[in-house]
Amino acid sequence: MTLDLNLRVISTDTETGAPPVLLIHGFASSADMNWMRSRWVQHFTTHGRDAILLDLPGHGTDPYRNDGSWTPTRIRESIASALAEHGISKVDVLGYSLGARLGWEFAAHFPELVNKLVMGGAASIDPLAAFELDQARAFIDHGEEVHDEYTAKVITIAKAEGSNDFEALFRLIEAIKTDPYVPASKIPACPVLLVAGDHDDLATTMPELRRLLREAGTDSSIHWLPGRNHANAVTSREFKEKAVEFFSI
Repeated sequence: MTLDLNLRVISTDTETGAPPVLLIHGFASSADMNWMRSRWVQHFTTHGRDAILLDLPGHGTDPYRNDGSWTPTRIRESIASALAEHGISKVDVLGYSLGARLGWEFAAHFPELVNKLVMGGAASIDPLAAFELDQARAFIDHGEEVHDEYTAKVITIAKAEGSNDFEALFRLIEAIKTDPYVPASKIPACPVLLVAGDHDDLATTMPELRRLLREAGTDSSIHWLPGRNHANAVTSREFKEKAVEFFSI
């Protein structure tokens, strides 16, 4: 059984013949928050590219719409199935944060589907694996103090989006913890652009991904956004321009 990812295609008015761009949002976000509100979709459609949006399990207007496992493995397999159902045989992929991890794994496991990959706010480890669920639940349920600095930071980010359902988010984290991110185990063969703010603490390990790509013989490049951090890099116009340029080469 595949997951309901609420996949939808936003079509361009200026057809270029280029593959559509699959946009994979980050944790505690959504397709609307990550890509519509920050004008990524408009940017791509203006440049003649269809945009494919999806909502990860635990996210979107119906966070509990999926039963069973929410592991990254099942998510990437469901993305492939959803693309096939829509008759889409090739995509460029843009993933941010958790979406970058999923983009790496999707490109590595389904190379026939991916033309190019842009990873924003990426890391060579999965920070959510270290998220302290017990502390987070105690905070949400009883207001107890969160002692783990990273867990507190994620909760703060998640609380900024009032529609987030914390129990649904925690369920996704539980699934992620059972399915570790090991980027060296399978490396994308398509060209890859790595982008992050130079103040992004979560992207300090991003150069490790570049090393893995280089050693595998995969064409790759890295771009740092001056003055940007993990929370605001995704809104950068420079980021949008770099992505469009990379996908157009």
